[in-house]
Amino acid sequence: MNITQTFYDKLADHYDKLFLDWSSEIHEQALILDKLFRKNGFDKTAKILDCACGIGTQSIGLAALGYDITASDISRAEIAQAKKRAANEKVTVRFEYADFCALNKTFSEQFDIVIAMDNALPHMLTKSALEAAVNSIANQIAPNGILVASIRDYDALLADKPPYSPPYIHKTANGQRVSFQTWHWNDDCYKLVQYIIDDASSLQVNKFECEYRATRRDELTNLLLSNGCRNVTWLFPEETGFYQPIVIAKKL
Repeated sequence: MNITQTFYDKLADHYDKLFLDWSSEIHEQALILDKLFRKNGFDKTAKILDCACGIGTQSIGLAALGYDITASDISRAEIAQAKKRAANEKVTVRFEYADFCALNKTFSEQFDIVIAMDNALPHMLTKSALEAAVNSIANQIAPNGILVASIRDYDALLADKPPYSPPYIHKTANGQRVSFQTWHWNDDCYKLVQYIIDDASSLQVNKFECEYRATRRDELTNLLLSNGCRNVTWLFPEETGFYQPIVIAKKL
């Protein structure tokens, strides 16, 4: 089991704590994605693969809008969480365990839309690993289909290499919850430590560690173009309402 699997397996039961209201968040994000899909010529007949689904933050909301959703992840614990949450939201999602670097081992079909949100691709710690992931994902996109993915704004972050992210402070029924990350840089890679602190009747501190490689937009654009995509477009939070830059790439 690699560090990414371990990170998400441990985080699975706590992931929703990163949001003020996870149930509201999934529906807000689904509306953002639905608008992007429609602008690119797709409607709710599109078949979608969420290849880094986590606990279902995007896939469950999209299913609630009526999309045909297949969702996969490398973390079995997060898949288990996602299944429970889909049942709670009374939506149908096909969940599969799969590594997005080798999607053809799990899926024989192609999809009209593949999504990989929430900074999933920068888990690839080398250029060759990122290329393998992009190739794997591109091969599961049907002709004239699209990839929709989001990453942190590393073009900006690499200028200063900040040592931490600003904290999120959420009021809870019995106190408050504080979540923040520290980033320990080594060239273009960094070790991320996620803290989730519940300050209620008793203090609870949870800590999760992972690694990322800062991926510049030009690097990802060039990999998409060299793996059968065209019309690669970047959209920023002020344009979409999503908290990270989003790339949309159309398959030849």
